[in-house]
Amino acid sequence: MDGKFLEHIKGENTTWKKGLDNPVKETVSNGFFTVDQKWTVTYWNNTAEKLLGILSGDIVGRNLWEGFENIVPPEFSKLFQHSFLKDSPVHFEEYLGKMGNWFDVVLYHCNDLLSVSFKSIYRKAKIEDLQQQLIQLNELYRFVTEITNDCLWEWDLDTKEIFWIDGGHKRVFGYQIENALIPQTFWEDRIHPDDRTLVLKTLSNIKTAETGGSWEEEYRFKKADGGYLYVKDRGQINFDPETGTTRMFGTTQDVTAGKTSELLLAHERLIKQKEISYAVLMAQENERLEIGKELHHNLNQVLCAARIYMELARVDGEQRIEHIEKSSGFIMSVIDGIRTISKKLRMPGTNMGLFDSMRFLVDKTNMSYPIKMEFLVNGIVEEDMDETLQLDIYGMVQEMINNIIQHSRASRAIINLTRQKNEITLLVSDNGQGCDLLKAGTGLGTINILGCADLYLSNISPKSSPGNGYEWEVVLPLSGRLQPILHLLNDYDD
Repeated sequence: MDGKFLEHIKGENTTWKKGLDNPVKETVSNGFFTVDQKWTVTYWNNTAEKLLGILSGDIVGRNLWEGFENIVPPEFSKLFQHSFLKDSPVHFEEYLGKMGNWFDVVLYHCNDLLSVSFKSIYRKAKIEDLQQQLIQLNELYRFVTEITNDCLWEWDLDTKEIFWIDGGHKRVFGYQIENALIPQTFWEDRIHPDDRTLVLKTLSNIKTAETGGSWEEEYRFKKADGGYLYVKDRGQINFDPETGTTRMFGTTQDVTAGKTSELLLAHERLIKQKEISYAVLMAQENERLEIGKELHHNLNQVLCAARIYMELARVDGEQRIEHIEKSSGFIMSVIDGIRTISKKLRMPGTNMGLFDSMRFLVDKTNMSYPIKMEFLVNGIVEEDMDETLQLDIYGMVQEMINNIIQHSRASRAIINLTRQKNEITLLVSDNGQGCDLLKAGTGLGTINILGCADLYLSNISPKSSPGNGYEWEVVLPLSGRLQPILHLLNDYDD
């Protein structure tokens, strides 16, 4: 325990100090005695002498039930006997008519002795005892407030005065104020300007509620050195209908450490989102480069060949038809190539819903690749999802299908969309070769999937092992993307 507490007890509590020279059982306020299995009294403390009026010398060594019926009634023998047979204490309250008082009794058996601890429930306490208890409670209270760093206060909401109790505000904020009244304006001026309006608004609301209740608010409070701490106020409101006054009692707690950790996590998440966004932009740029290469190196060459055959058709009358047909074939090849690129880039629009777009994507994949792919929907009404959520789901499925086609060597895959309460679960699995997730690299497709899921703070868990296929499970809130966290970072910058 705190050294100050022990010094205070030794220095001011002379009754306690004297008691230290005697056994503890002689200083406690409970009567206490022990008997053996033959009911012979082996010990009888000073408090037992005072409570029951029998001196230790008159009863120690004698049978408890012989000659002392007026003090310990014979009917207690059953309870005493029962205690000899039990390992756990027995507790009861009993009125002794001959003593004219109620007693609280605890019996317990140990080392072949029955110990009896009892006290008079209505025994008048001595003033010295009450003073001693008050000193100890005050010291304990002071010790607890010091180790918890809670700042205690009493607030008169009518006079707008706050009584800062003890030294909590002095320890935490550095203000040399202890057990003194301060005006409410002093407290208001030290609330962070960005928090002040909201805090004072909630405070004014409780002033109009004349039924009591509680108040709780979190804000930044200025220290004596000019810095700010995040604090949390909790108060209990007490309205007196007779006097019409409203008072509040409560604590202010320093929560800076927890709040800082929260802001750091938000900061790290924003950095992660920026990294993912950069990766997505790079992926889109690479995709544009691939399209440019496809148009320039492939389709452009085919168009050049078509042009050559058209020029030949102009000068070679005998094979003109043949040259035109070949040129036409090259042009159709270019048209098909452009159509393929367009389909790769196409996302579901407002006229073509998510489910129809998914079915079209699956059918196209089944027609183009040696794989049997299924699309299943359970318990979802398409209209319950906003357009952004539908686009994000479609985009993730596109990336997952591309990964299956390029890397899995799967013959079968399933895409399953289900709803449970307010969440959508996307499950995509295949029976391909799988991989070791710890060794596998993270491609652009996977980065895009993770980046999209992160916008929803989604629970996303890929599962795979060599020879056991690959599975994506993404849980998305039906409410859509979460709101940006930039407001938290503004607090962090402060």
